[in-house]
Order: sequence, then C-alpha cells, then structure tokens
Amino acid sequence: MNSLSVEEREKLKEEIIKALKKVYDPEIPINVYDLGLIYDIDVREDGTVKITYTLTAVGCPIAFMMGELIKSAATSVKGVKDVEVELTWEPPWTPEKMTEEGRKIFKELYGYDIVEAWKRVKKQQ
Repeated sequence: MNSLSVEEREKLKEEIIKALKKVYDPEIPINVYDLGLIYDIDVREDGTVKITYTLTAVGCPIAFMMGELIKSAATSVKGVKDVEVELTWEPPWTPEKMTEEGRKIFKELYGYDIVEAWKRVKKQQ
C-alpha cells in the first residue's frame, strides 16, 4: 500500500474543503466550512479522513443529517478512501469561528457583521 506524502495529503485536504463548501446549513445559508462548523480535517497517509465538526446549537434537529452530508461530500473527493465524522461540542461554536468569507456572506445577507455583534453582546454580559 502506498502512503500519501505530506503534499498529497494537503492537496486532498484542499479538495475536501472545496467539497464541504457545497454543504449548507439549512438555517443559515452559509456553507459548513465558512460557517466555521468544521473543526478539523485529518487526512491520513492511507487516504482515510477524519472530520471533526460541530453545529451552531446543541439540540439541532438535523445533527445526524449534517454528519451524513459532511461525510458524503468528503467521500466524493477522488483519492479519499474512507471518511469518519465526529460531532463535538467542545469548544462550543461561536460566530468567531466563521471564516472571513463566511462573515462577508453573513453581512451581505443580514446587513451586519455577526462577529462584531457577538463581541458587543459578550462585553455586555
């Protein structure tokens, strides 16, 4: 069995990210990657992948479905042998986990910067 080099694993990770950017949260119309729901993508030397993800809220009614959508997207990438997904609640998701692109999309949709609003709310607590 051939092991993937560091460069090959990085390229595979980039392709997985592209695939994940096609998976959208049903409540917030931003993809799971830019929304900051993907905490880790571990591409192993044998081509298997472990993706650690979270959701915006505990008790999300689509928790199981999101894991399946994430797994399906990553599995569709050529070169990926198998995908394991793990849902975690630590650390909890906050808007600060969004990418710059996610923040930009949010602001275009809702008219304000969610991270700045989040910081103001936290400061008042």
